[in-house]
Formats: sequence, C-alpha cells, structure tokens
Amino acid sequence: MKIYTKTGDKGQTSLASGQRVSKTDSRIEAYGTADELNSLVGLLRVVVPNNEQLCWIQNRLFDLGASLSGATLHIEETSVTQLEQWIDTMQEQVPALKAFVLPAGSEAACRAHVCRTVARRLERAMLVCENHDKWQNELMFVNRLSDYFFVLARYLCLCANVSEEVWKK
Repeated sequence: MKIYTKTGDKGQTSLASGQRVSKTDSRIEAYGTADELNSLVGLLRVVVPNNEQLCWIQNRLFDLGASLSGATLHIEETSVTQLEQWIDTMQEQVPALKAFVLPAGSEAACRAHVCRTVARRLERAMLVCENHDKWQNELMFVNRLSDYFFVLARYLCLCANVSEEVWKK
C-alpha cells in the first residue's frame, strides 16, 4: 500500500464517514490540532521518558482525533476523571500559586507549557465546529488536559529543582 493516495491533491480530504470536505473545514483544523498536540506530547516524552501518563494521553488524543473526524469512538468521562486525579496528585506536591507563572523553567516544563497552549488552541478549534455540542466529554477532556499540562510544568520544575519564574508587572 502506498502512503500517498493523490485524493487530496485538490484540497479535499475524507472524514471517517467517507464524506469529502475541504481541508480548510473546521473539523479538519480541530483534529489536525489534536494531531499536532499529540506530536508535541511525543516531544515532551523525549525529556520525560517512561512516563505512562503521557503515553496514555497520546492514545486518548488519537481517540479524540477519531471522534472529531466523525468516527464512532468517543472520549469517556472516565478519561476526564483520570486527568483530574493526576492533576490533584501533582497539585498536592507543588507550592501554592501566589502569582502568575511564566512559561519557563526546565526544558521539560517549557515543553509542557507548549502542550498546554496547543491544548487551549485545540479547545477553541473544537468550539468553532458545527455541532460541537455533541463533543461534551471531548471538550471537558481537552479543557482538563490544558490544566494537566500547566500543573505538570510546575511539577517538572519541582522535580528538576528549578525555580518557577513569576510574572513581574
């Protein structure tokens, strides 16, 4: 099987249903952003090796992309709960927030912050899509995912014994 099909050469692509749409369709933008985030999580895994949470997140992002492309696969509410548990566990270990934190610190923390910002962009891209109301669990998952990456960045600074930088007016 060849990797290229030539079916997208004129700016069209297929959804999971087989429906052909423009590559500028909001659904394509949304699941393309999910794919971008998945790649960035892979890049984060390079500097945070053997992290089962990040591996799990990559698999859920594949599920999310499938859901956004119209497949019958959906994000379960248990995935949102799982993220919340991980957030709570890390949150107990990092210092209380007293100021806005700059996206800085260790390399791993910076990569987590990039994942956070792309997760926020993904959420916005999903909200632009027609019928986004059918993606309630998916939207909650992405919203929580950005929170996860924020707390992970703080936790990674703590683990690396790197001080967080705070915003100075």
